[in-house]
Amino acid sequence: MKDTCYKATVLTLFPENFPGILETSIPGIGLKKGAWELKVVNIRDFASDKRKTVDDTPCGGGAGMVMKPDVIGQAIESLDKVEKKNMFYLSPRGQVLNNEKVKELRDLKSITLICGHYEGLDERVLEYYNIKELSIGDYVTSGGEVAALVVLDTIVRQLPNVLGDAASLLEESFEGGLLEYPNYTRPIEWNGLKVPEVLLSGNHKEITLWKKKKSQEITKKNRPDLWNKYNETRKEKKC
Repeated sequence: MKDTCYKATVLTLFPENFPGILETSIPGIGLKKGAWELKVVNIRDFASDKRKTVDDTPCGGGAGMVMKPDVIGQAIESLDKVEKKNMFYLSPRGQVLNNEKVKELRDLKSITLICGHYEGLDERVLEYYNIKELSIGDYVTSGGEVAALVVLDTIVRQLPNVLGDAASLLEESFEGGLLEYPNYTRPIEWNGLKVPEVLLSGNHKEITLWKKKKSQEITKKNRPDLWNKYNETRKEKKC
């Protein structure tokens, strides 16, 4: 592994889900360039019985099953020092992923994601290994694999030399606190709809002002929470 290579490790009951979409498009380019590497650990390999049991009924009753701490623990113990350094369990109750959190995770240089299933992990695993929890939103997926793919995609595309045009990152949604402005390309007229004239004017100052205005309009309409935060930040800068 190169010193500059971002190391990602995923613990999962369904290793066939990886690399999945991470092998295509921008993440796939990064893999081929050696900008990052992916290691997938099959949790079921560490079950000790013949049936490879990875879950059991919850203590105290309740619906569903809970992933066994001894099995998960053995899977974690198989990791090296770097892989154990920054471990996150993908959970709806975790800190919600946003652009700032993605940058924080990117700067860690390595990350280990644990994909839960059923009713989740035995709580003692999180306590014993000091594992942080991470969420991709206020909803529940069938398993942590979907969330892991999202997390890794958002991180990898921000790694150096992965995205072809680094300037693209600076103009994306959430950069600067606003959602991205509308984009257009040829043909200039399509189904009776035309590209806004200002984008064809060649006047870069006017184009920049138009983009910012549209970003503000879209953010105010679709994400009032971001809009309020954006306005608060502007007020603080004026003080």
